[in-house]
Amino acid sequence: MRVFPEQLAQNLERGLRQCYLLFGNEPLLKLECLDQIRQYSQKQGFDEKHQFILDKQLDWDQVFDCTQSLSLFSSRQVLEFSIPDTGLTTSHTNKIKELVPALHDDILLVFQGPRVNKSQENTQWFKALTQLGLFVPCNTPDNQQLPRFIQNRCKKLKLKPDNEAVQMLAQWHEGNLLALAQSLDKLALLYPDGLLTLIRIEEALNRNNHFTPFQLVDTLLLGQAKRAQRVLRQLESEGMEVVILLRTLQKEFFLLQNFQQAIIQGESMFVVFDRYKVWQNRRPLYQAALQRLSMVQIQRLIRSLAQMEIATKTDFDTNCWPLLSQLTLDACNIHISVTPNLSH
Repeated sequence: MRVFPEQLAQNLERGLRQCYLLFGNEPLLKLECLDQIRQYSQKQGFDEKHQFILDKQLDWDQVFDCTQSLSLFSSRQVLEFSIPDTGLTTSHTNKIKELVPALHDDILLVFQGPRVNKSQENTQWFKALTQLGLFVPCNTPDNQQLPRFIQNRCKKLKLKPDNEAVQMLAQWHEGNLLALAQSLDKLALLYPDGLLTLIRIEEALNRNNHFTPFQLVDTLLLGQAKRAQRVLRQLESEGMEVVILLRTLQKEFFLLQNFQQAIIQGESMFVVFDRYKVWQNRRPLYQAALQRLSMVQIQRLIRSLAQMEIATKTDFDTNCWPLLSQLTLDACNIHISVTPNLSH
């Protein structure tokens, strides 16, 4: 069974499941869900906690020893497993499958790890665990989901933001849920009446956006010029290394070039995506870019990135940010010439 983080508290009130799977790319949501499970399980007598990291050093004998502690005087136990970003080995998944039949009412399992895709959800070990309990996907809401996420969070804090306030909070905190949570807590203290307006938010908060090169990639693939410019400015203000950004963009545009070449040669877009094992949730992004950009345009963008990288490496005084700004417009098919200043 699957429930979302905002539904977990209500679900816990109905009774504990034997297993909870907290998987996703948002650390704040995973931490909050874990805290809720810990608090509720402690009320149910789960006083003993064991933490394991599913790496090569894990001693599975210790894990199975916990399941055999059956006596009138033994504590109910929570076994928490952290799965690294590299994922699980076949040995680990086999041990997890062995663990399932050894469980009893005095053992509670909690697994937390990186985001999982559909194929991973369909693996035997994952299905075996979800049959015992709940899968709670803890993923960062995208820019379309974020306003609703903010409204739900405000409701819990008895905050009443107007539509402009919600949009401002979303724009300022996109990609940084921890800062959003801290800002809402601060606003709840500052304004006991709970009313949030644009003016109140601007008076109380500084901007807390935190973006990564991958978010810039996504906006460029979708052709969202205004948002791409905002992300780029924020990356510059945060001191992002230009070379890292250039390499990230190069990788994506080379991939687009390969896709476009295959399509020109007669393959369908969906066959190409299957061959390159493109995740389903990223296909609409690449599709939008391929429909918007010709092979000539893609190759021009690749050349621009290469020239910027050479300039950055041969002249430390080179300022590539104006050129990157122009490139984001070109990638979105916005034809406005930005006069670059290549020196500080």
